[in-house]
Amino acid sequence: MAEHVIQIENLVKRYKELVALDHLNLTVEEGEVFGLLGPNGSGKTTVISCILALLQFDKGSVRVFGKEMQPDSYDIKRQIGVVLQNVAVFEELTVQENIDYFCGLYIKDKRERKQCVEEAVHFSGLEDFRKFYPKKLSGGLLRRLNIACGIAHKPKLIILDEPTVAVDPQSRNRILEGIQKLNQEGATIIYTSHYMEEVEQICTRIAILDKGRCVATGTKEELKAMIKTGEKIHLEIWELKPEHLEELRRLRHVYQVDYREGMLEIRCSGGKHNLVHILDYLARQEISFGRVYSELPTLNDVFLEITGKELRDSAD
Repeated sequence: MAEHVIQIENLVKRYKELVALDHLNLTVEEGEVFGLLGPNGSGKTTVISCILALLQFDKGSVRVFGKEMQPDSYDIKRQIGVVLQNVAVFEELTVQENIDYFCGLYIKDKRERKQCVEEAVHFSGLEDFRKFYPKKLSGGLLRRLNIACGIAHKPKLIILDEPTVAVDPQSRNRILEGIQKLNQEGATIIYTSHYMEEVEQICTRIAILDKGRCVATGTKEELKAMIKTGEKIHLEIWELKPEHLEELRRLRHVYQVDYREGMLEIRCSGGKHNLVHILDYLARQEISFGRVYSELPTLNDVFLEITGKELRDSAD
């Protein structure tokens, strides 16, 4: 059975009248890529700060690697790597010097540190940029340097806060592949992002925060099964009578039917053969149609139904 890398119980954090965390309960298991989602003001940044003991909280407990986390828990902190949304590197140091500096905060042995720095340079694809200063790097390369600085000491727990913001597609793919590789090599990862497709691609389990509480937790399949929104079917139909729309609404699993400007949209809750049943109905009624396509529920549908907000609309 996997161990709890992080265990948060009844965590409360107030800023005067504002309750940032409201009796939050959360666990992250060893070996997970754990997605932490939530609109602005949901408590994501606050909970990360509490995990790292950078912020005092009012009530509850935070345990990391089975131990109570304290500001001076340096034995625990040495096993954690943090890559925040705002790039934090030294402009006066080269790429290689930056990685070496941050790695040196954790590893004092020069031979071991040299090996770790070399692996971090290779991991982040910065071999050709070792002697570049940060101001000469593109946004994507700068992000990759930021990650290299955070993971060079081979931490067991890595916290990545929006690591792909404003990067080119090539760098984004490189970063996501790198995160999966780190996980395969044994790191447990907490990942926050406003890009749902990234979360779907790499996260093994996901928590949705809203107003300081964890409102849903599970795999992407489990989260999708929690909501009413299921398959969305779109059909191009030139003419439909009101009685046809009523009969479509009475089909099994259909809960919403909209028809405007020649496009029929049918929303279903569950069911595996909804499109077959709809096409069968249209055939029986001799109703002609054109283009047809079907969409399965996405994490954005889950987020919207649970929080009432689009995740991207809540981005900074």
